[in-house]
Amino acid sequence: MEPDTTVSQQLKDYLSVTGMTLKQFSDICGINAGTLSAMLSEQRRISMHNLDRLTRGMGLAEGSLYEAYLQGCLLNSPPDWRRMGPFIHRCAELDKLNCLERVVHALADHLTYIPLLFDMAELLWNEGKREAAAVLYLCVAQCEKYQHSERLALCRYRLFTIELSNNQESNLLAAAWFEEYVDRMDESNQLDAVKDLADLYASLHRWDRVQSLAETLEHKSLIQYRHRLKRKREEAVEDRPSRELLFYLLYAYLLMANVCDAYQEYDRALQYVNLYSQAELLGVEGLSEAEQQVVHQFQQWGEGNACLYRLMSGEVEVLANYAEYVEHHAEERIPAMYRILQAANRFGLNVDHLLEPHGGNLLFEERSSLLGSYNAQIAANHYIRYISELSLYHLRAQRYETGFRYLLEGLEWAMHYNHESMLIQCVRLFEQYRQEATESRREQYKNLLCGVKKDEETKLLVDERVQLGSSCWTAG
Repeated sequence: MEPDTTVSQQLKDYLSVTGMTLKQFSDICGINAGTLSAMLSEQRRISMHNLDRLTRGMGLAEGSLYEAYLQGCLLNSPPDWRRMGPFIHRCAELDKLNCLERVVHALADHLTYIPLLFDMAELLWNEGKREAAAVLYLCVAQCEKYQHSERLALCRYRLFTIELSNNQESNLLAAAWFEEYVDRMDESNQLDAVKDLADLYASLHRWDRVQSLAETLEHKSLIQYRHRLKRKREEAVEDRPSRELLFYLLYAYLLMANVCDAYQEYDRALQYVNLYSQAELLGVEGLSEAEQQVVHQFQQWGEGNACLYRLMSGEVEVLANYAEYVEHHAEERIPAMYRILQAANRFGLNVDHLLEPHGGNLLFEERSSLLGSYNAQIAANHYIRYISELSLYHLRAQRYETGFRYLLEGLEWAMHYNHESMLIQCVRLFEQYRQEATESRREQYKNLLCGVKKDEETKLLVDERVQLGSSCWTAG
């Protein structure tokens, strides 16, 4: 909504109502009386610094005058980055996204400002102001949509990262939209982009895409790593990826092992474990301190996964070793207990003794390793599958009330993350044991499914409106 008055007029009204002189207000806000007089007569432009001083002096909330300032001082004169740049940054700090969108839209008509908008977006990105940065990235991407620039590709990558959410279906759409831009990015960002896409597809169990992206990651990281080795390690390297190059190569093999695991090809999975947990097999030597930390983390993962793949292949005698590994690596407990329960359900094992220390259930939490935080979508996927396997474990043991409690909890989590495959799995499991459910559990189940149906109807309605809007836009 546009303001009814300008900043100058609001200042005049404030002085009139309070009966203050310019000198008195000058002492309050810290702006020279002569400068205030020039502002009132609109003979002097108001800077962002002075705008915030005026706001505080008038006892208003931060940003209260931004709409008036935008309309009266910025949009009614030729664009000036020296004024608009600070305004954009302050809007981002105060989450004044409406003002931000208006000023960015105005600048989009002037192509010379696109590089400046992109640089500001990167600044906001690095400061953690992702929503505000997204407004700028989207503007730059729309203005350069017919170009094949690295800047456009990086904007699309940033938007893909920002758009990731609890909704796995929307995440899948975001990935499909972004993928075509990967090869347009500079080498330093390609590796991160491929890894992020592979992680997302792994959380959705799209293993064909994970395998393809893992092969791409291996190829690209090998090329860059070998090229780097040809140069002196002391040489300053520009545009480095966010992690050590060795990380991406080892991570590619970890992804390939995950794919083999999904297809129950455990012998092949163990071969990849050897590759990523024994860097010397790749001819890697003379490691820096950062690279040594990478190798150490993959060795740690390899130790646990070697036990896991042997367990899943039927070597149940390694369960004790795997459980001991998990006990010393708390960040792995949820995915590890998911796999232990999966093995228990597959081979008829009793693992009550492993559940007891956790009171029967682990709580969902963010996970991290020596190399940073785990992918949020993968962490959520592991937790939902853990709850599902825990439910099945109790149902098979005829502990029906406990089993249904976890089953309905898993259904709620699957709904929250719009995790379609797990939602179907939970429904199938409930129907399999329906005759053992109490009336209250059946009613709870029915209510949850009504929520799913309502969400689906809402989604269909939104999709129809989007399609109708698209048709009208095309026809126009």
